[in-house]
Amino acid sequence: MESDRIKDLKDLYLPVKGTIEARLEEFNEIWEEGTDKDLFRELAFCLLTPQSRARTCWAAIERMVSKSMLTRCGPDKIREELVGVRFSHRKADYICEARGLFAARSIRDVISGFSNPEKAREWLVENIKGLGYKEASHYLRNIGLGENLAILDRHILKNLKLMDVIDEIPTTLNKKNYLEIERKMRAFSEKIGIPMCHLDLLLWYKEAGEVFK
Repeated sequence: MESDRIKDLKDLYLPVKGTIEARLEEFNEIWEEGTDKDLFRELAFCLLTPQSRARTCWAAIERMVSKSMLTRCGPDKIREELVGVRFSHRKADYICEARGLFAARSIRDVISGFSNPEKAREWLVENIKGLGYKEASHYLRNIGLGENLAILDRHILKNLKLMDVIDEIPTTLNKKNYLEIERKMRAFSEKIGIPMCHLDLLLWYKEAGEVFK
């Protein structure tokens, strides 16, 4: 028998399902039609998001793109644009280091070389400073490749506990417990009939009141 919380979640889902599908289609178009600059823009955004508001981070990305800064400026200049982004010194360095990593090779070619998103995520976590499993999953979802990956931010973890998917919110997320919670979220997604990528955006909407990135 379904709990009241799951029923409420399904009731919340129906009115925003179309909005979620439209946003996911936008993500798919980035991979299908986007340039390497578009792919790097999304990577830079995901490097900014830890412990910062998504809207604030995206505003910073849009400012830098409008000034052609992401492709050419050093960390000091980039840092000046990260208004409201926590740990801006460190994150400006991360963006520049990631840009250097792809200076001689295409992001698209690198990611296309993996047989599945899980393997691409492992490479991203191992090779891009500042990307953990959450951020790498977020990035792949935002470029249309991570539909079955979990983005375990505080909103998602809080709701997974409320829905009795997990017993407690972990104080830290290492690879082992991240993948275990992801497995449980996939099983929950199948049980309630809401696709993983929809479920992530739905739970984010439940907490933030909008379907964003």
